Amino acid sequence: MTTPDESQPKRSAAQDRKLDELFERNLPMLIAFLRARVGSALAARESIHDLAQSVCREVLRDQAELTFRSDESFRAFLFLQASRKIVDRARYHRMAMRDPQREVERLDAGESRDLLAGCAELITPSRSFAAREELDRVEAAIRELPHNQSEAVMLSRIGGVSYPEIARQLGVTVPAVRSLAARGLARLAASLGVPKP
Repeated sequence: MTTPDESQPKRSAAQDRKLDELFERNLPMLIAFLRARVGSALAARESIHDLAQSVCREVLRDQAELTFRSDESFRAFLFLQASRKIVDRARYHRMAMRDPQREVERLDAGESRDLLAGCAELITPSRSFAAREELDRVEAAIRELPHNQSEAVMLSRIGGVSYPEIARQLGVTVPAVRSLAARGLARLAASLGVPKP
C-alpha cells in the first residue's frame, strides 16, 4: 500500500501557487464550456460543478508528467480533458442499467437556479427569466453544431485559446481550425437569428 506522499509527486510551494492560479483563472471558462457542451440527459444526472471538479482533479493528478508552455496551452488541455470527461460520463450513463431513457421520473436540473441565484438581487424576475431563456437558446444552438465546429468555437470563443494552440491540441492545421470556427459561428448566427452585418 502506498502512502499519500508516495503517490503524489513532490511540488514546490511556487509550483502549487502557479497551478492554483491557473485553475482559479480558468475555472469560470471551464464551467461555461461544460454548460454549453453537456446535453440535457447528462445535465439531469451530473452537476456541472461536479464535472468541472472531476476534470480539475484529473489534470492535477496528471500534471507531474505534463508541461504547459503557457496559460493558453493549459486552458486548451483543460478543455480537451473536459470534452473527454463529457463523452466518458455520457457513455457511462447510457449503459443499459443507467440509460436515462429507461427512467420514469427525470431528475430536476437545478443548475440554472444556482447560476442565477447570485444575480437575484440585481435583476428583476422577468429579466432573470429572459436571460435564462437566452442562455438556454445559445447552449442548445452550440450543442446542435457538428462536434468539430463546436470544439473550435468553444475553445476559441469561450476558452480564449488561439487557433495555433487549438490546431496543436487537435492535431489539425491552423487554416482548418479557422475554417471550422468560422463555419460554426455562421451556423450559430443563423440558428439564433442574428442579422448579418
